[in-house]
Amino acid sequence: MKRANISRLLAASFVAGLALWGANPASAEVDAEKELERYRTMINDPMANPGYLAVDRGEALWALKRGAKNVSLEQCDLGEGPGKLEAAYARLPRYFKDADRVMDLEQRLLWCMDKLQGLDTADVVKRRFSRTGQTSDMEDLVAFIANRSNGMKIEPQLQHPKEQEMAAAGEAMFFRRSSIMDFSCATCHAEPGKRIRLQALPALHEAGEAARQTMGSWPTYRVSQSAVRTMQHRLWDCYRQMRMPIPEYASDGVTALTMYLAKSAAGAEINVPSIKR
Repeated sequence: MKRANISRLLAASFVAGLALWGANPASAEVDAEKELERYRTMINDPMANPGYLAVDRGEALWALKRGAKNVSLEQCDLGEGPGKLEAAYARLPRYFKDADRVMDLEQRLLWCMDKLQGLDTADVVKRRFSRTGQTSDMEDLVAFIANRSNGMKIEPQLQHPKEQEMAAAGEAMFFRRSSIMDFSCATCHAEPGKRIRLQALPALHEAGEAARQTMGSWPTYRVSQSAVRTMQHRLWDCYRQMRMPIPEYASDGVTALTMYLAKSAAGAEINVPSIKR
């Protein structure tokens, strides 16, 4: 076949391919999402999910005696009574009278390490997010404690005035645009159907299935990072990507956003650690 004929054939094939793609891009998108969901289902088995290794490590840390007082965290009150874990994660963040603060799980664990164990938490905070060659006590403890609420429903605590104030602050933060990108959480998460590449962006600004599915699946094992990630990390990374000042770990701002998101996700069934890309 002559070179000119080959060139015309390749060009025709390329144009035909473009026409096929342009004819039904929505179908290609649906197919891609189906394949992603099939992949998630395939690896979301406790026997295949590496996140359960963090659950096991967290269970050991919960019972480990350490700190100046040489005691474990087993008498830490996460809201359901000293040492009681079932449903604790489902009802966090919440107001704690002994601290006179609304706390999420990480804040409360740091408080218990300090007050109950007499532990210097500087190293724990330094290792707040795991990376190659560095484990994270907080990620492991959150995975273990959250897992004990599996099958339960998210129950946002909004009875105390400080809980209501925290949820209102979280809503204001969610919609506030700022920094060099003029972004807010709502830029990506206040409209259904948005995507970044193959990643769907759930609408989190109102009660609905998207908010419930999202909040019910954290903490999660991130395959791309080979690590368990908590909501603290998720919000930290969102602020980083928006080119905003990085929030302080276990800060009231992160807790406020988490409280607002939990309010939108009321009734969500918890199934963690989940597994994501």
